[in-house]
Amino acid sequence: MQGRKEYTLSKQLLRSGTSIGANVAEAAAAQSRKAFISKMSIFSKEARETHYWLRLLEDSDLFRDIDLSSTLRDCEELIRILTSIVKTAQNSP
Repeated sequence: MQGRKEYTLSKQLLRSGTSIGANVAEAAAAQSRKAFISKMSIFSKEARETHYWLRLLEDSDLFRDIDLSSTLRDCEELIRILTSIVKTAQNSP
């Protein structure tokens, strides 16, 4: 059963983590401010989801030998940056 749990968590983490990059690429090519904000907002949501899956992995007994604290901090910083970008874009004329 442990192999199934590892697969489920790692699959979700891979999906949300790779979605971040895809949405950044789409946001960079946005043809309007509204489209940019939309893609960056999705990017922010995916970063939050990735943070959630990382926390689950850290709290599980599946990967006792892996220290995710640095990765979690990086993800938190990314979320702060994205939140700032979205707020700035929303409030700019």
